[in-house]
Amino acid sequence: MRLVNVPQALPGAFGISHCGNHLATKRITILSHRKVRACTFSRHLSREQSHRLPAASLKKTFDEPPTRHIKFEQRSDYLPPKSGILSRIPKSWVPYAELVRIDKPSGTYYLFFPCLFSTLMAAPMTAPVTSIGSVVGTSVLFLSGASVMRGAGCTINDLWDRNLDPYVARTRLRPIARRAITPFKALVFTGVQLLAGLGILLQFPTACLFYGIPSLLFVACYPLAKRVTYYPQIVLGLTFSWGAIMGFPALGVDILSNASGLNAAACLYSSNIAWTVIYDMIYAHMDIKDDVNAGIKSIALKHHAQTKKILAGLAATQVALLATAGVASGAGPVFFVGSCGGAAVTLGIMIWKVKLKDVQSCWWWFVNGCWITGGVIGCGLAMDYLVRNSREEKVTVPKEEHH
Repeated sequence: MRLVNVPQALPGAFGISHCGNHLATKRITILSHRKVRACTFSRHLSREQSHRLPAASLKKTFDEPPTRHIKFEQRSDYLPPKSGILSRIPKSWVPYAELVRIDKPSGTYYLFFPCLFSTLMAAPMTAPVTSIGSVVGTSVLFLSGASVMRGAGCTINDLWDRNLDPYVARTRLRPIARRAITPFKALVFTGVQLLAGLGILLQFPTACLFYGIPSLLFVACYPLAKRVTYYPQIVLGLTFSWGAIMGFPALGVDILSNASGLNAAACLYSSNIAWTVIYDMIYAHMDIKDDVNAGIKSIALKHHAQTKKILAGLAATQVALLATAGVASGAGPVFFVGSCGGAAVTLGIMIWKVKLKDVQSCWWWFVNGCWITGGVIGCGLAMDYLVRNSREEKVTVPKEEHH
């Protein structure tokens, strides 16, 4: 038995269902603590009562959550992983592996795809066209960096959200929220990850330092944005799309002195911001009820009745900006048909088929939409690069005749 926060003891109030015996045990514990009962029972709603209240009433009820300083005994319902990669590593490593979401790599892929897009778009813009080996090597470095920085971002996010995560069913057992890792240890772990990220960044041309380091500002700001605005997905887009800029300096395209490079990078970056808002709106619908209780803001919560219309508008914006980036970079028909056309089709299918009130449907499209839409955009860019690279290789230089 250990001490935990009051919000974790009120599963009915925060939309978390448990079996009758478990709930009864918690009620007995609460009744034995009169101070706890006095400050919390005025807010306590049963699950059935909460469903009969409008969202506005729920939000008002939980605008000022119970104090998190009152503690009492409660058995943790966390179960160690028994399958997957987390079950194969030392137990002492598990909380840190969970912290960086090593078993949920979708975030890493979403962070990597913009890097891949910019690398493939910048490669044909160099003179001569960047070799296939350099493109592959640069992409591997970006994948390594995305893995490390995604973990650092998750750690920073969980540090900021350690007093909000217990209010959300999906996040209440995260390592910091359940106190498997102390905030200090998480802070040290963040520093280690940032140093590893810096080590990878130093493998790129020096110019990448000046473009890469400012992105840390957005990494730190996103968790705060969820508290002050209903549009934190835009801040997340600014963060996760930064790689859409990085591929250009990584291959030697100076976007500050190259107008075509600047226009291509700006449009590709903006296109990826739209894509980020799309997939994170779908992701946010999984927690929409708990977010009301926790006071977490999102576009999905603000515009839940118009979500699909907004998604359609964002998809059109994404494809239009992607096409504009292709024009600026001198892309050929393969790109416009494969990347732009493919993105339009896959996004349309996703928006049409996703069931926003079904958690499983939202999760499936979040995970697989990464590969479906990101895959067609990447394949179109790769094919365009290979076509333009092959054209350059066909240009032969006459040999000098010796007399």
